[in-house]
Amino acid sequence: MAAPATAPPPPSNLRRIVAASLVGTTVEWYDFFLYGSAAALVFNKLFFPESDPLVGTLLSFLTYAVGFAARPIGALVFGHYGDRLGRKKLLVLSLLMMGGATFAIGLLPTHATIGSAAPVLLTVLRLVQGFALGGEWGGAVLLVSEHGDAKRRGFWASWPQTGAPAGQLLATGVLSALTALMSDSAFESWGWRIPFLLSGVLVILGLWIRLSVDESPVFKEALLQAERRKAAAGAAEKMPLVAVLRHHWRDVIIAMGARMAENISYYVITAFILVYATTAVDLSKQTALNAVLVASAVHFAVIPLWGALSDRIGRRPVYLIGAIGVGLWMFPFFALIDSRSFGSLLLAVTVGLIFHGAMYAPQAAFFAEMFATRMRYSGASIGAQFSSVAAGAPAPLIATALLADFGTSTPISLYVIAAALITVLAIVCAKETRSRDLADIEPGAGQQATDAEELPADARTA
Repeated sequence: MAAPATAPPPPSNLRRIVAASLVGTTVEWYDFFLYGSAAALVFNKLFFPESDPLVGTLLSFLTYAVGFAARPIGALVFGHYGDRLGRKKLLVLSLLMMGGATFAIGLLPTHATIGSAAPVLLTVLRLVQGFALGGEWGGAVLLVSEHGDAKRRGFWASWPQTGAPAGQLLATGVLSALTALMSDSAFESWGWRIPFLLSGVLVILGLWIRLSVDESPVFKEALLQAERRKAAAGAAEKMPLVAVLRHHWRDVIIAMGARMAENISYYVITAFILVYATTAVDLSKQTALNAVLVASAVHFAVIPLWGALSDRIGRRPVYLIGAIGVGLWMFPFFALIDSRSFGSLLLAVTVGLIFHGAMYAPQAAFFAEMFATRMRYSGASIGAQFSSVAAGAPAPLIATALLADFGTSTPISLYVIAAALITVLAIVCAKETRSRDLADIEPGAGQQATDAEELPADARTA
């Protein structure tokens, strides 16, 4: 039997919960994107100096991709314990792991100091980053989704999503300021360490806010219901992962397909663009960083607007606008960059991120509404993070390899368009979730019936 819908928290409490999720995701994404920007700008020289520049960039992006490989593992571990113990505890742990790994990168000796051990240590810390981020996303969006007002869930749940552009904005802004104020030699010698070490300050701020919020009331109610069912049935409930794969496998596949265009387009637009603009078009890295910086600010502003629109017209229509838009924009995107004008570069990146925001904004509420409460952390995290291995992880690597092999942006555009087609197909096959009540312990009558049939006769009667 479904639990009664919970009343929305007072606005002040909800704002604090949103702030806790937003600050945490901002710190996490700052750390993650900082590595991506450094991989494109300096890591190829500091950790892979024996390779030629383009091969060094490929190797640098390979360590970047390693972080994505750890994200599904983080999704499994954090999802399991987040569905058993609660959202808040796991969010604190993910923040500590991500911040600690990023701070340690700032202290790493380079290849010139310790030789081949330097890229090995870099890869290990990147694995820790990916593991932590794999558990962060699901918990952050669920904490807000399960607290928030159902009528405005898309809007409120989109705020943790703004942590991505906020982190990108912060990381790019720090790097842009350093490259503007320092010589190239000073930046490559020691200046690149500063933004990584600043992560320690951000983690302290994030922990202070995150520790002040309460556990999700929807999760507390679901945990109580699970304990009652366990007492009636005399048996423990299934592991969240097993339950997800049994009852929500279709939703997991849809979530993975929905992530393809969103994930690939984002890393092409924000990470690979630094390589393309500086090598293929011969723009300065300062120009490329400034364009990403301004576009990230616009991206931050439009995400809540797309989230609010999804509350009015549904998650699927808004998501389709983004997927179709980013596919159609790819050829104009590279054409504008090829003009070698800062204004054209800025327009290309900004429009691309606006379309990306149409996918990213409703994604938090959309994925949360797909899964039952006691398996929601696992389901949302698995659907989101497993797709990142095939989507975001190799995106800069594939784009760089295509550029090296063909010397033109055409195959890169086709690559993003193919991802957009996959996402459109996934969203067309999905059900609209905007009206779903997250307080339902088992959303869907069919699933409830299946679970009831598994209980002994006396437990079903109870």
